[in-house]
Formats: sequence, C-alpha cells, structure tokens
Amino acid sequence: MRLGFAGLGLMGTPMAANLCRSGVRLTVYNRSPEKAAPLVALGAERAPTPAHLFAASDAVILMLADDAAVDAVLDRGGPDFAGHVCGRLIINMGTHAPDWSRQLARDVTDAGGVFVEAPVSGSRGPAETGDLVAMLAGPAEAVAKAKPVLVPMCRYLLAVGEVSSAMALKMAVNLYLVGSVAVLSEAAHFAARSGVELAHLAAVIGEGPLGSGVARAKLAKMIGRDFTPQAAIRDVVKNARLIGESAAAAGADAPLLAVSRGRFELASAMGSDELDMAAVLTTYERRGAPLR
Repeated sequence: MRLGFAGLGLMGTPMAANLCRSGVRLTVYNRSPEKAAPLVALGAERAPTPAHLFAASDAVILMLADDAAVDAVLDRGGPDFAGHVCGRLIINMGTHAPDWSRQLARDVTDAGGVFVEAPVSGSRGPAETGDLVAMLAGPAEAVAKAKPVLVPMCRYLLAVGEVSSAMALKMAVNLYLVGSVAVLSEAAHFAARSGVELAHLAAVIGEGPLGSGVARAKLAKMIGRDFTPQAAIRDVVKNARLIGESAAAAGADAPLLAVSRGRFELASAMGSDELDMAAVLTTYERRGAPLR
C-alpha cells in the first residue's frame, strides 16, 4: 500500500519517521516544506502540494493542527475534494470535536472515500518510540485495513465503534490529562512552599498507587526546570477548549475542566505557549521565586 502522511509537527514528524523505518513506501506533505527534510533523509518522498500527496497514495494519514488545516489539505468544500478522497482510505489521527469528525466522515464517504478516525493518547516521547495508544472508529472493514498501517506508530490499538466514538473517547482521556497535570503542579507548589523537596514528592507518587508515566515525566520536568515541549501549552489550551465544547454538546458537567483550563490559559497569557504543559507550574510562581 502506498501511504501518505500530512502534518509534520511536534507529533507528526516522529510518527512519520517510525513509518519510514518500518519500510513502508511513504510520501509526506507539510505546509512548511523544510520540515520534511529529516523524513526525506529516511527515504520518504516529499509532496510539494496536497494534490501530489493524494495522487501518490492509496491511504493518507492526517496529523494536522486543527479543523482548518484538515479542510485545507483535503480541499474540503472545494473542487479537488472528491478527487483527493475518492477510492482512498483517509485516517485522521488529529484531535477534533466529535460532531466535526462525524460530518467529515460523511463528506469523505459521500465523495467515494473511506474514513477512519484514529486519535492517539501520548505525547512526543511515545510518538518517538512508537508507543502511542490509538482509538479507532469507523466501518469494521476500514478499521481492519487501518490497523496494520498504524502498528509502527502505536503500542496499543483499540477499536471503539462508529465515528465519532473515538473522538469522544479522546476528549475524555484528554480531560483526565489536563486535570491531572494541573493538580500535579498545584501539589508541587504546595509541597515546595511547605518545605518539602520535590524529589521526595516525585518518589512517593512514582512508587505509590498514584504513579503513572505522565506523573513521573511531568514531575521530572518540574524538578529539572526542563520545559522542552512533549505536549505544548498551546495544544493543551486548544484541546481544553474542544473538550469544553464537546462536554457542553453532550450535556456533560465538567467543572474541574473549567478550573484546569483556566490555569493553562493563564500560562498561555504569560507567554508559555511553546513550553511543555508541565510549565503550568510557573503560574503559581508569579508572586515569588521559582520553586526548587
């Protein structure tokens, strides 16, 4: 199968790299063409336009920043949309509102394409090591066809039903993530102001029932003051907005999300958009010296 990949951002580049290393025939597209250079070095072909990407591919993975970027690459609503998707498997791995994804699936299907949504849980680290967790939704035959395509990027694949059940599940997972990191930073702030060494907090959380990969990784970043992005504040703010809108559409109450979202929006307002989400800790440091 000839495979295409659009969206070479923080997550997309290492995901596409793992596909290259698996030996698939890969064509990549990104609006900023220089980002394709590392993948070309691994054997990928660079498509200069979306039209070239689709012409060279039987299946295309989308890992794009937002709705507008997906619409632009697909030329959704434009004259080239049907030609781009007809007869092709479109696998959307980005994060979008469930209602929006459902309508995209209808549009792709009506134009003669096959659509699978496959959002992932995991940040840049798991993307680099091929340890992402993918949630797949769509027609059973399409999901079965998509699974082997995703194996080089993912440690675990879970089929969850029809579109847009995977996006709804991703919203729930992200709600947990946003709230967890927000309260973790608050716990670190409290511990430090109480004279507790953050390394001790990290040891107890990491070795106890509250331990998780996220907790260990984010506490390590807080302790080391290393806010190199694995999951950027900018993307957390975007995802928190999507979760809030999706919760409202579903009639779900999400008061803790609102509080956590406000903390990340404050970090964004402080100029931390490009930093890792662990940098939400700095919102507690506005009135004093950084925590050590």
